[in-house]
Amino acid sequence: MSSANSGLQLILASTSRYRKDLLSRLGLAFETAAPEVHEAALDSEQATDTATRLALAKAQAVRARFPDALIIGSDQVAMCEGVHLDKPMTHVVAVEQLRQVSGRSVTFHSAVVLLNARSGRIHSRLVPTTVKFRRLDEAEVGRYLRREPAYDCAGSAKAEGLGISLIESIESGDPTALIGLPLIALCSILRKEGLIIP
Repeated sequence: MSSANSGLQLILASTSRYRKDLLSRLGLAFETAAPEVHEAALDSEQATDTATRLALAKAQAVRARFPDALIIGSDQVAMCEGVHLDKPMTHVVAVEQLRQVSGRSVTFHSAVVLLNARSGRIHSRLVPTTVKFRRLDEAEVGRYLRREPAYDCAGSAKAEGLGISLIESIESGDPTALIGLPLIALCSILRKEGLIIP
């Protein structure tokens, strides 16, 4: 399957349902592929560098499988006062994360990379989003996680769902960046590779 107006396949190097849903908004034909990249920061690596490096690594990881494709890689790194917030994966860790971010700001660094597998051209963008959480008490944290167990989200809250009720403010140039795939930036770099959107 090729994207309608580039002559190249469009591949999303991700198994994230959130990124798949976001990319679907653009109405382009695409496929997903699992990049199988180990997502960990290197020693002394800045969060912005981690996000960009991993986004590129994901795109490159599937290049051999899709030599005639535009490949999208994306990664997000969340930081709260110098501490890296991973996906909690369990209730206990999610409770601890929400205690940690209560009354504080978290910066989500969302990177997107577009790799033209045929030409080797690489485009990348980094979009920061700052989320200020309200002061949360134990009861609020418990009620929230019972109703929306956001164990697969760094920061343990889904801003696109009930998690918005835990937030005081969001500052970003792209509201989709927080969910995991900055579509404004992505549209810009897709156009550089000849795609017409809309």
